[in-house]
Amino acid sequence: MSDEVEVAGVRVTKPDKVLVPGAGDAPEVTKLDLARYHEAIADLVLPHLRDRPISMQRFPDGLDGPSFYEKKVPSHFPDSVRTVEVATGEGPQRQVVVADTRTLVYLAQQACLTPHAWLSRTDRLERPDQLVFDLDPSVPGLAAVRRATALVGELLDDLGLTSVVKTSGSRGYHVVVPLRRLQDFDEVRDFARQVAQVLVEREPDLLTLEARKDRRGDRVLVDIMRNGYGQTLVPPYAVRARPGAPVSAPITWAELGSVEPDQVHLHDLDRRLQRCGDPWAELPRGQGLGGARRRLARES
Repeated sequence: MSDEVEVAGVRVTKPDKVLVPGAGDAPEVTKLDLARYHEAIADLVLPHLRDRPISMQRFPDGLDGPSFYEKKVPSHFPDSVRTVEVATGEGPQRQVVVADTRTLVYLAQQACLTPHAWLSRTDRLERPDQLVFDLDPSVPGLAAVRRATALVGELLDDLGLTSVVKTSGSRGYHVVVPLRRLQDFDEVRDFARQVAQVLVEREPDLLTLEARKDRRGDRVLVDIMRNGYGQTLVPPYAVRARPGAPVSAPITWAELGSVEPDQVHLHDLDRRLQRCGDPWAELPRGQGLGGARRRLARES
């Protein structure tokens, strides 16, 4: 193969470089494979990335080599890549915003396997439009994390909030509530913590808020800490940095018992989309938390 290949107007150099080794039936993924995948899924993932600063998880020598997270936009990035200035504890810095297919493909050229996106948008960075529960199992097995994820969805439904679910592409599931941008991150995280506390009180042998793994036992962590300024979530259809290139796949609530957290891979996503479509094609409208807070107070 040539030393470079053009994809969506981006020069992909060293296209044969293996970024992700194969695993089981999943083949290895080269830089060109990732670039073409980003081009193919752009219409699905861009609505979840546009107007959000990202942190880039980069693997210059592939998954088997050193990696790093990069928040500040590198000086060599072209002017065509949109950026936004954000406030940090170290002062203001500019971060990448994925606004178009070309930028998404350019991330592949930069060996960025996974873009991690903020829960807020550039015009109101202090006010999230998503609330997230990350269900992380402490021990192998799916029964507990599936039960935990279902309990989160059921309680949110009881509180009058419509939620959606996706695989993490790793070991658990993400439950997402689209929000109206009425509250800041502290208020949203406080609400998420109250929800998690109710769940833990109901199912203390199954669920925990304990972040330290050595204190969880075999309980499932209901992680609400992503609901903070500058914190991020893997967007739908993003590749995870694991052998075989699993992706974070939107699923329906009915699929929770049948689709494993790392079951959907880059190489077979097209077949899934042809069979099932995009479960997040029409997300619920943003919701306020006022009514849910009042209902939650009655649950506590």
